[in-house]
Amino acid sequence: MSLNDFKDELISSKKYWLIYLILIIVLGLSTVTYNHTPNYGFWINALLIVAVLGILCIVYYFMHDSDKELYKVAFVIILCFGIITSFIVPICDVSDETEHLARAELTSRGIIIPHWTGEDLGVERAYNVSSSHKPAVYNTGAGFESIEALNFLTDRVGKTVYQTPFDTQKIDYTPTLIVSAFEQNPFYGYLPQAIGMNIAKLLDLNVIWMLWLGRIFNLMLYAGLISLAIKKTPVLKMPLLAVSCIPISIYQAASLSIDSMIIGLAILAVAYFLYLYKAEKNSLGVREVIMFSALCLILGLCKLPYLAFIFLLLLIPFDNFKKGKKIIPYMIICIVLVGIIGVMWSRYSAPALMHSWRSRLKYLDPPGQMNYIISHPSFMGNFFAQIFTHNIAKILYGTFNFFGAAQKIHYADSYHLIVVTLLLFLAVMLLAYPKREKFDLKTRIGTLFIVLVIYVGTCLIQLLTWASVGKLNLGLSTRYFMPLFALFPIIGTFKIDRLEKYKDDFDKYAMVFIIAFMAVMVLSFATKYY
Repeated sequence: MSLNDFKDELISSKKYWLIYLILIIVLGLSTVTYNHTPNYGFWINALLIVAVLGILCIVYYFMHDSDKELYKVAFVIILCFGIITSFIVPICDVSDETEHLARAELTSRGIIIPHWTGEDLGVERAYNVSSSHKPAVYNTGAGFESIEALNFLTDRVGKTVYQTPFDTQKIDYTPTLIVSAFEQNPFYGYLPQAIGMNIAKLLDLNVIWMLWLGRIFNLMLYAGLISLAIKKTPVLKMPLLAVSCIPISIYQAASLSIDSMIIGLAILAVAYFLYLYKAEKNSLGVREVIMFSALCLILGLCKLPYLAFIFLLLLIPFDNFKKGKKIIPYMIICIVLVGIIGVMWSRYSAPALMHSWRSRLKYLDPPGQMNYIISHPSFMGNFFAQIFTHNIAKILYGTFNFFGAAQKIHYADSYHLIVVTLLLFLAVMLLAYPKREKFDLKTRIGTLFIVLVIYVGTCLIQLLTWASVGKLNLGLSTRYFMPLFALFPIIGTFKIDRLEKYKDDFDKYAMVFIIAFMAVMVLSFATKYY
């Protein structure tokens, strides 16, 4: 496309990018409160950057304004705002990012399963990693007396590169010990981060680039998975993109967290299910069943409750398969195999979870919690009441609230105007999207059942592995449940006649809001940390 064509698109989309500019200014200013008085010079520069970048992304969308090319737009906008996020988010500020970093560094050295050396060395617990992660280990001669952290990855958690002298240091390859390394997670969840770290090592960059390139390569995988999902699904492309670009999703994607792969794989699984569901009659075979099952398996090994996605197989119309109802035995075999592998993995991952700082939490007592539940039947009533009231409200509010290590608390910030605007947008996108698709009653009820199984199952796991005995401090996070948002349009939507009138322009306005929320997320970090 020539420069003149670009100018034409810029002019034709003027109304939309003007709305975008108004949105980011109004919502961006709402992040400036008496609690957060930013460096206004930095904030204005950030505003100018996201303003220009957002306009370019909107114009790019107009240049590819068709369902067939939306996947290209998805890849570009996620990368554009995700890369900024990967740089602007402070050092290891994402939840458990120091531990994710340690596991990614181990993977970058070809260590597929971290070796827990605690028993061998006579210390409480430890993993061997590069000294760039935790350089200060006090050796008493007979063993390791204590493990401390004095470099940019730990001592400066929650700080920016302007607030640490360690970012310009070279990578230190001397082995040392670290408390936690997410031993229970599968190695492939850290391959993109490991590639980024290896590039930093090969180019002999400063140590900060292990963090930044690890984040960026993790983001690239996420953008690729989402782009593939948008391309694969024949329906609900824009709602899936909206879920993929919710600020908390991009925040995780632009970090070293395995949550990036979990959310990306889950969105891809939903897209593949929609592809199978909308396929022509007699067009599918056993191959598609195996592929979907494999996708659910690699997703579920990253986060066990999501193994329940395998039951989506039973919701695909049997007429879509060449074998018709004869395909059911193959489905059952795949479901059973995925279940068995999941159980086997859980028997390894559950004990491995305690090879970390979590085992130091004296209030954790899964057997004691189980005994308490058995002896206090009413406790489970309180549990269900909480997870379907207070916890849901917390999860919804967490769509635009981020872990702040600097404050040492979770979800410390209050962005009421942004959250309300975002939730209203998501309600329209997921529950009242004008380009309605029909799903039979069995599919809608079955999908709702799967959502409940994953949600309740996750809460139960937290009850047994995180909460104090007899308490309901579940430690739930919105990021655990982001993929479930993608299933809401399948469960049921409402027809709003007023929106039906604007269905031709609806996707254009939706794209403006999607980009605006990502831009405001960047501005919120500029407010909070700079």
